[in-house]
Amino acid sequence: MNIVILDGYTTNPGDLNWSGLEELGNLTVHERTSEDKIIERAVDCEIVLTNKTILNRNIIEALPKVKYIGLMSTGTNAVDIAAATSHGITITNVPAYSTASVAQAVFALLLELTNHVEKHNKACRAGKWARHHDFCFTETPLIELAGKTIGIVGFGAIGQAVATIADAFGMKTLVYTRTPQEDEQITHVSLEAIFEQADIISLHCPLTSQTEKMINKDSLARMKKNAFLINTGRGGLIDEDALANALNSEIIAGAGLDVLTAEPPAEDNPLTKAQNCIITPHIAWATLAARTRLIETIINNLTGFISGNKINVVN
Repeated sequence: MNIVILDGYTTNPGDLNWSGLEELGNLTVHERTSEDKIIERAVDCEIVLTNKTILNRNIIEALPKVKYIGLMSTGTNAVDIAAATSHGITITNVPAYSTASVAQAVFALLLELTNHVEKHNKACRAGKWARHHDFCFTETPLIELAGKTIGIVGFGAIGQAVATIADAFGMKTLVYTRTPQEDEQITHVSLEAIFEQADIISLHCPLTSQTEKMINKDSLARMKKNAFLINTGRGGLIDEDALANALNSEIIAGAGLDVLTAEPPAEDNPLTKAQNCIITPHIAWATLAARTRLIETIINNLTGFISGNKINVVN
């Protein structure tokens, strides 16, 4: 059985190994695969593994040997599910592997916005503390999280993990989800209430036609002037021009983003130069622990398919 990984680099840039997959078949790993190389590299394979390399209907129909597509991600938008299903191809994904890591990244972004660790580190390394008359100084106002209200949009595993950490900080949590559940510990509110009442808004909902650009000129105008926006979900949840304008016009206080609409972004993306906007390159998921779990689940998914005990099937 031939197995091909089309884009293995981000999952395993060299600090892990693929031995578990090598035991299941004849494995070929490509760091990246351009669209014009997909068919050539996968045409003789029964098993195709992909993270962000797009497998559309035309490509799927040109791969008659493929029986299984393993998504090396939680999201499923890299594959035309209807096309794969119509050809009898099983698709699996990897849910929940990065929950703890992404929740941690939410607060890494938020703490940089409130405590400005790097700004103060640079000032110290530049000699400003050594030259100062007092035992301490601040480059910018510092903000305490205790007592602040965080609005969590989307309340799956990651949203719930964020709520747990927020509680440890002494924060009040408001939740907007399309499927609220009875829970005396959770305050469910409308999306409008999130915009109007939250000091911090953290996005954890899927990107759909209903949620695309949910952060836009109108919703930004409803937020508090001192509000922070955190996005570790999907870049398309935000109208990037509107957010850049809101930051530069001080309509809201700041943003911490791990995702953008296009990745990698265009060099003229307005958010890369926006005021008080912290951007990381889609790395919230990418801790060593999370990637280890990811590869373990990829192996388990394929093992289940081979044995007839399918798991994490999305179609």
